[in-house]
Amino acid sequence: MAFDVASLRLCLVTDRGLAAGRSVVDVALAAVRGGATMVQLREKEATTRAFIEQARALKAALAPFGAPLAINDRLDVALAVDADGLHVGQDDMPVEAARRLMGPGKFIGLSITAVDQVLRPDAEAADYLGVGPIYAQRTKEDAAAPLGIDGLRRLRGLTGKPVVAIGGLTPDNSAPALAAGADGLAVVSAIVAAADPEAAARRFKALFG
Repeated sequence: MAFDVASLRLCLVTDRGLAAGRSVVDVALAAVRGGATMVQLREKEATTRAFIEQARALKAALAPFGAPLAINDRLDVALAVDADGLHVGQDDMPVEAARRLMGPGKFIGLSITAVDQVLRPDAEAADYLGVGPIYAQRTKEDAAAPLGIDGLRRLRGLTGKPVVAIGGLTPDNSAPALAAGADGLAVVSAIVAAADPEAAARRFKALFG
């Protein structure tokens, strides 16, 4: 699946611990029906085998909707399931090295947690930048300090890469991030933990007009 900036508009980032016993696939499909345009599978505690099985099931479920699947951090899992993309952090494999292994036709996103990171070679090599956390959040224990809307705006001015805002986003506080130049929103708890993930995704979708 060729990389399309439009797929970044509303990215669901999975979190099994917030799903209230519901399966990752069920939550993801509900979000896609509500307007999510991409799913990033994040599994911090699963075994490699379990991660691969989950990724395969999710990729198959998303295929009829045309929603791309990105794997968080784990290049080996992305390769094993022929995922559409990979999202890496500052301490993961360099983007250029990952791209050589992923091969053509795959996209790679990079997390940006501080303004200076956007000026590094990794940021230039990535297809898009996941910038955050914008607001304080509780889904990632080692998260950096919030950048805020001002930090997002400053970062936006330093790069021509597509920017996806992440961190503490809700339908009620995301409009300023879009106004500051974000091309898309990456959402975890506001969709995964919602009683109705489809309705929650629909509220985010409405922000794009």
